[in-house]
Amino acid sequence: MRLAGDKGYSYPRIRRWLRRHGIRAVIPRRQDQRPDDGRARFDRETYRRRAVVEQCVGWLKESRALATRFDKLAVNYLATVKLAMIQRYLRLLTREDSSDRA
Repeated sequence: MRLAGDKGYSYPRIRRWLRRHGIRAVIPRRQDQRPDDGRARFDRETYRRRAVVEQCVGWLKESRALATRFDKLAVNYLATVKLAMIQRYLRLLTREDSSDRA
């Protein structure tokens, strides 16, 4: 299992906790930290895939109900997440269809 985070999570305490729990950290080191000592190399490819997750969260936050969490029950919130994903998918489909007609 791996956890990708930005430089804000690059602290020895966090890295130790992840190691103890068997989670591989994919976190770049901050400039004020000593350079990588060679034991654990930074996996750039895995870190780049992190952008996909962040973009998905950004799309979901376009839905005001999700961003402010109007729903208190988890089951209702999950339904709102699914609805937001359906809306996003339909928006992408209609955008592609309109460009095909032009």
